[in-house]
Amino acid sequence: MTGKVINVRERDAEIGVYEQSYFPEIAKGIGITLKHIFKNLLGDKNKKYTRTVSYPEQKVEYPERFRGQHRLVPREDGTPRCVACFMCSTACPAHCIAITAEQSDDPTIEKRPATFEIDELKCIFCGYCVEACPEDAIRMDTGYHTSAFTNRADAVFGKADLLAQLGRKETSNAASVYYGAHEHRAREAPQGSPEGAAPLQKIPDEHQ
Repeated sequence: MTGKVINVRERDAEIGVYEQSYFPEIAKGIGITLKHIFKNLLGDKNKKYTRTVSYPEQKVEYPERFRGQHRLVPREDGTPRCVACFMCSTACPAHCIAITAEQSDDPTIEKRPATFEIDELKCIFCGYCVEACPEDAIRMDTGYHTSAFTNRADAVFGKADLLAQLGRKETSNAASVYYGAHEHRAREAPQGSPEGAAPLQKIPDEHQ
């Protein structure tokens, strides 16, 4: 079986006057640009190349498969589903997930995360952590992107922050957030949460 033969012009071959002038190709480029301009100005708004969104009054709805900001999925009692198996941090190519494990008080669960942190500045939003998790404990279905930061420390989301996030299909009637004994990012309002989010309910820890 023979492959397709492609004729390639030698570099030393002479270039014609038409190609040396460049004007025909420049005219083609200008023509395409003008076509886009007039189509955006005068064409049907549903067929325009670009659309202007008056942000922040108007916001673009992200598609269902958009990998939004991370969240930890809680159990019915508010504790995270995470069993500190380190699968997500192992699969992460950016090494942005840091987990500290501790023994769980529940006899059916061997371990739980004492701390669970994600550095959103390092994250490349590849979704590998979601795919690797055997407990469906971490998701990227919040439906919104991570906001801007003026301080690097603010970009590190702790367990309380991640548990406070809700999926786009969930309601605000979620279980109370559990704060582990070593959780050091507890605050009145969860960082990275949407504007107007209700303060978290702090549950006393028996170790404190």
